[in-house]
Amino acid sequence: MRSLNMNSLPSKRLLLSYIFDWIVIIAIAAVGGGWEFLTPYHRPFSLVDLSISFPYQTSEVIPTWLLVVISLVAPAVIIFIVCLVFVPGPTASRGTPKSLIWKRKIWELNTGWMGLALSLATAFMITQGMKLLFGKPRPDLLSRCKPDLGLLDQARISTAGESFNPDWILVTSVICTQPDDDILQDGFKSFPSGHSSFSWAGLLYLTLFLASKFAVAIPFLPPRPFSTNPAHTSAVTPSNLRHNILPLHSKSPTDSSVLSRAYPDDQIVPIRYQAAAPPVYTLVLILVPIASAIYVVSTRFTDFRHHGFDMLFGSLIGITTAWFSFRWYHLPVTRGAGWSWGPRSYERAFGIGVGVGSYVGTEGWSHKHDGDAQQTSYTGEPAIASSVPQNGANMSERHSDEARINSSNAV
Repeated sequence: MRSLNMNSLPSKRLLLSYIFDWIVIIAIAAVGGGWEFLTPYHRPFSLVDLSISFPYQTSEVIPTWLLVVISLVAPAVIIFIVCLVFVPGPTASRGTPKSLIWKRKIWELNTGWMGLALSLATAFMITQGMKLLFGKPRPDLLSRCKPDLGLLDQARISTAGESFNPDWILVTSVICTQPDDDILQDGFKSFPSGHSSFSWAGLLYLTLFLASKFAVAIPFLPPRPFSTNPAHTSAVTPSNLRHNILPLHSKSPTDSSVLSRAYPDDQIVPIRYQAAAPPVYTLVLILVPIASAIYVVSTRFTDFRHHGFDMLFGSLIGITTAWFSFRWYHLPVTRGAGWSWGPRSYERAFGIGVGVGSYVGTEGWSHKHDGDAQQTSYTGEPAIASSVPQNGANMSERHSDEARINSSNAV
């Protein structure tokens, strides 16, 4: 494996590929915005349907502009602050060049923002498209519609229930006399909830981002081969029964001499000491955005803008796009040590062909070089420390591992 030339800059080809990614994300959002001006399908309705008889509220608790601030602007600002202040973290040695640190900061910021934008743009486009296709009446449709009973004969389309009750008929929007066409058209955009999908797409993504950067996750065990050795599940190893049952902490817990002193015979770390729960206060990092999303969704119910299923399905859209977009740009929360994936390689910036297994090659992110005279990285990304811990240990172990690797000039 070849090492990185730290002074190399990304090639124009690679930069253009990520600029093009931004253009595609903006185009996705633009398509969703364009659909706002199309006329939705108008599902027939009944004039005696109480579920669409709620009053039309002219003022909303969370108007669209405030939704954008909560779900887009606030997460973007928080991501910026986190990347500026907390990246690259304690894994960078004191001798790391500032230029390299800023490269990592900028890259983490770029991936953080791209993931947020992709999540919101995708949720927005999907939601807008489904609103047009389904044309479901909102809970306040009749108040918007202002039906004229004189047009009843012209608007009726089904009299199947009239034999049971003369009022049980279905009518079309022809019966409506609402002078403001925008208010009427919006009355047929109940499913799915746009506020629900947009809030979850932005705020759940922020939750995952913060959980990744600050290692807020349920303790987990690394995969290990099957073993019948009872030491794997014991409170202590058999060779250490006479010593303290608390785990041994050290600045270099992976050092062989430390391990030999802690577990002199088999050097097996019991599973209960391979991870630990994060401080409870860190749950605030993930609960505040989630609680905010729930509140935004609840206002659509109290404003009579959506039915319950509309909000549930909209939330599901946002949750799905948030998870997908986070994983598109970031390593798993429990295994990635808070890092995002590195950039594509120079020759694979715009795509790869059949038989090429990855977007990362040995050519790195700068221009292709002849031979090995000028060295490039395997990933091309300025690795300040080892990106992914292999043993799944707690965060202190991962940080010390990465610092040790960095100090030995492995990158």
